[in-house]
Amino acid sequence: MREGAHPGRIAAYPAQNLSHEATRARRRPIRDVATGRTEEPQTSTREPIIQESAAHPQESGPDAESQATRRDADVTESARANRGWWDRNADEYQVEHGTFLGDDRFVWCPEGLDEVEAELLGPAEDLKGRDVLEIGAGAAQCARWLAEQGARPVALDISHRQLQHALRIGTSFPLVCADAGALPFADGSFDLACSAYGALPFVADPVRVLQEVRRVLRPGGRFVFSVTHPIRWAFPDEPGPEGLSVSASYFDRTPYVEQDEEGRAVYVEHHRTIGDRVRDVVAGGFRLVDLVEPEWPVWNTSEWGGWSPLRGNLIPGTAIFVCERD
Repeated sequence: MREGAHPGRIAAYPAQNLSHEATRARRRPIRDVATGRTEEPQTSTREPIIQESAAHPQESGPDAESQATRRDADVTESARANRGWWDRNADEYQVEHGTFLGDDRFVWCPEGLDEVEAELLGPAEDLKGRDVLEIGAGAAQCARWLAEQGARPVALDISHRQLQHALRIGTSFPLVCADAGALPFADGSFDLACSAYGALPFVADPVRVLQEVRRVLRPGGRFVFSVTHPIRWAFPDEPGPEGLSVSASYFDRTPYVEQDEEGRAVYVEHHRTIGDRVRDVVAGGFRLVDLVEPEWPVWNTSEWGGWSPLRGNLIPGTAIFVCERD
């Protein structure tokens, strides 16, 4: 699995449990743009596995037998594969990583850079009353933190199953199941947008996503997104010493694809160089304000996929792009 496949938003601290009463009070339905359906919460428990919705059954998938390759994958194939992958793997992902992700933390990357300290969206006190879109929200941990600062977040994800976990934890804000390349919002709906390892690593046309984000932002709006640092694509996805030797060309933009026995993609991730990302930002109508490459902190002794203290102290693992709409 490529490095962007399972990073999530790794919290620096353990999760904080919400009471059952608070969870019931804060739950909001999911609006699925693709089907037009609105799903009410299925359960008010804090258990990691939730009931299957009859309206949105999980797709069965051959992930265990999938084969990794490098080949082209267009917009449609990438979206279909990744929607299915995250729907199939959301339960396992939340069981395995839920404690690290937390319920209401906003962490940008496996290095543990927290928005509380980074303030990439601005000082926390300035978030009050701001309309914020989180793209690739998963279980909406970041949006939940934003709401606690007084912001008005909307959490969007292509995976219905991930958003069901947001319902399980509890929300006081809208959840929308939709593709980041076709945002179902009016022009100028938001003051800020953010994406912590969501959407951008998995789409075949990142400029299309950036243009959509620009469209729904108000003038002067900021979009901050984190992705696997492009240099990591030149190295094996291993946390140990074997992950420190170059094994592929950094300039090979061929997508990483996992496919079933019939050649159908079940997971797709797209590589862009640093220069590509900068050009994408400009082509999307943004001005690049900052490019953050978090260093590995001393306190973080954990391994997460290909991320580890060994590699983190030698090569960057995350790139965070801070962009503004003129």
